[in-house]
Amino acid sequence: MLARIICLAVGYLCGLFQTSYIYGKKSGIDIRQYGSGNAGTTNALRTLGKKAGALTLLGDCLKCVIAVLIARFVFAGHAGTDLPLLELYAGAGCILGHNFPFYLKFKGGKGVAASVGLVLAFDIRLFPLCAILFFTVFFLTHYVSLCSLVAYLTFLVSLIVMGINGGYDCTQAALYEMYIVGGALTLLAYWKHRQNIVRLIHGNENKIYLSKKNK
Repeated sequence: MLARIICLAVGYLCGLFQTSYIYGKKSGIDIRQYGSGNAGTTNALRTLGKKAGALTLLGDCLKCVIAVLIARFVFAGHAGTDLPLLELYAGAGCILGHNFPFYLKFKGGKGVAASVGLVLAFDIRLFPLCAILFFTVFFLTHYVSLCSLVAYLTFLVSLIVMGINGGYDCTQAALYEMYIVGGALTLLAYWKHRQNIVRLIHGNENKIYLSKKNK
């Protein structure tokens, strides 16, 4: 239990690096007061432009990679066969730190870019399918929120399928716990996107285009 708490805490500290908020402050604004009010990649792209969006994606992704790698380095050889579970806890902590930073009154982002880092560092085998579905949905609809929700559900299903088929060298109890953590992260992502879901249902969700001529 202590190892789980340590991984969550380390991840949370990594997640406190709010890329879009820092970039916005350098530009003289609090990004949470513009656009969707979210301190994440999509709002950075919409509010501050492509460079800000790209840097936010990179920064938020990288901080989760770092959190997972720290857990891997610290507990390698000490966690038995349950190291993947601890890595997942570190990634979850980072997403919590990103979504609920204490120094910003717990108002951060939605954790999608950080989740990309989690998938890359935790199990890169899950990344191709998530990415393919994300970009397929994007080019068909241009709803980034819908892409994120589809990709998150794909991550959860892939995690479970990989676990069932022996993809992780873990005890059965650790596997079940991994499914629970993955499910909790998916539910959190859907809850953070609840307003987007309502707009999607009513057909008035904002679209994102990579080229102005396609708007």
